[in-house]
Amino acid sequence: MRLVALLEVLQIARAVALLLLMIGLAAPAQGQSVGAPATKTQASSAKGSDALTCGSLKAESSRTSSATQWTISGPAGKTTETGVLKSGPRFECIDGAILIVEFTSSAGHSVFGAYFPDGANIDYGRQQVDRRGTRFVLPIQAKVRIAPPYRAAFDYHCRLDMPADPIQPATRADCVF
Repeated sequence: MRLVALLEVLQIARAVALLLLMIGLAAPAQGQSVGAPATKTQASSAKGSDALTCGSLKAESSRTSSATQWTISGPAGKTTETGVLKSGPRFECIDGAILIVEFTSSAGHSVFGAYFPDGANIDYGRQQVDRRGTRFVLPIQAKVRIAPPYRAAFDYHCRLDMPADPIQPATRADCVF
């Protein structure tokens, strides 16, 4: 009986940690500007480290035996997150300006985040984002949250029609499926 109670407490603690992590990722990225194409480096150390520069935006991660820490930085500042991950974070640069961050928590929740040079960012559960070849397919509702110069970097789908965030009839023509 005590073991069951302990397991329940650990599950609650894991859920709270994941929620805090998701809240931190939902915070807006600091202002960035369009820059040069991405460059990726990997430092060889026992702990492991990855870095990606995407224009004036930089992503870095490092791993220890128990957690992963990653930092997204731009001209106006930086955001640092720490979490126990199953995989990632994986960084990618689109059009030399948009930084993509993907990871899966130890609880199995996969997250997709896109950081834009204008300081905006969007986050979705990975199940809401498809990849077709070299292009990401986002929910059509994301299109209005992305500044016009960066909208063409993505394709959009109409599968996520919810009462709280409905798909407007006029936008359905922009959906690939």
